[in-house]
Amino acid sequence: MSVESRGGRAQGGRGDASARPSRDAAVAELGRLLAPAVARAGFDLEEVDVRPAGRRRLVRIVVDGDDGVGLDDIAKLSETASALLDESDVMGTSPYVLEVTSPGVDRPLTEPRHWRRAVGRLVVVPLAEGGQIEGRVVAADDEAVEIEVAEKRRGKGPGKGPAKGGSAGPKTAARRRFALGELGRGRVQVEFKAPAGDTGGTGGTSPRGGAAEAAGETRSPAEPD
Repeated sequence: MSVESRGGRAQGGRGDASARPSRDAAVAELGRLLAPAVARAGFDLEEVDVRPAGRRRLVRIVVDGDDGVGLDDIAKLSETASALLDESDVMGTSPYVLEVTSPGVDRPLTEPRHWRRAVGRLVVVPLAEGGQIEGRVVAADDEAVEIEVAEKRRGKGPGKGPAKGGSAGPKTAARRRFALGELGRGRVQVEFKAPAGDTGGTGGTSPRGGAAEAAGETRSPAEPD
């Protein structure tokens, strides 16, 4: 959702040094201002970004929750964030456009809550000791992540080594538990076919998966200017 700033602050003159605070300062102050309100609404503030958008600036706020974020949630959070920004001097006198959104499927998995919300999803993740694995997250907590990894079983002939022609046997799934420190930045893989047994909840549609998620994050119908 996009909400254009209102009030006298957005009409400040270009010569005022306070009209446009630095990006880093604005991001840090916005995080301190918005995180408590987002938490009270039952969500996590995942990211705050400020970037130029013509003669204004785009303030992008990314939120998430254990049950996902719906359009009604985005609309309410947009109203709350807009009111807080209009009442503060965080953005100085510079006009801005506010966008509140949920994470896209390309958001890296770095925090325990990210892994918890990725349970049931196919991921690719580098290992701290080198290499990477691909598998499905089956469990996660504050200390570790359990991933079901597909392992190829090689068929063998009468002698040593694989059978003639190098054919591979069927894949077997092995559950492996990794401490968070053993994992790098995981990435959820887009799947257009739900895994067996996953009906996606009521109506057969998962709030966090499917082709719709492949297109990007949840936003309200309004798009930024």
